[in-house]
Amino acid sequence: HLTILMLAAGFRTEYVPDAIAATVVPDRLVPYLRQQLRWARSTFRDTALALPLLPRLDFYITLDIAGQNLLPLLLGVSILTALAQIALTSELPWPTVLIIASMTMVRCSLAAFRARQLRFLAFALHKPISMFLLLPVKVYALCT
Repeated sequence: HLTILMLAAGFRTEYVPDAIAATVVPDRLVPYLRQQLRWARSTFRDTALALPLLPRLDFYITLDIAGQNLLPLLLGVSILTALAQIALTSELPWPTVLIIASMTMVRCSLAAFRARQLRFLAFALHKPISMFLLLPVKVYALCT
């Protein structure tokens, strides 16, 4: 939010690869999901504030903002379609699984390339948590 306010005021921001940030992550599920709900609401609110700034932003930042908002929607539709296929045909929808895995690896690879740190590839391990715990939280955040 602070970055968007600074950009709206005409200041520049710069990516600093050796910057260190820390946060407190709850160690129990319900407080963690409440934190993620607050963060998801903030992301949607900040995206609305950032829309007029998108033409002036770095392409990667614009891509990331679009991804943070559109990819959960596309992922939700993909999961619902996959569940419908499983229910109707009793077959695992391999194309959907492969597309989700591919999109995950592309996003992680872009982050690793941009940051010049291979450890960003490990973020792909977060996808099951993202799909089955955080996606419903994001849908709820968008609706509320």
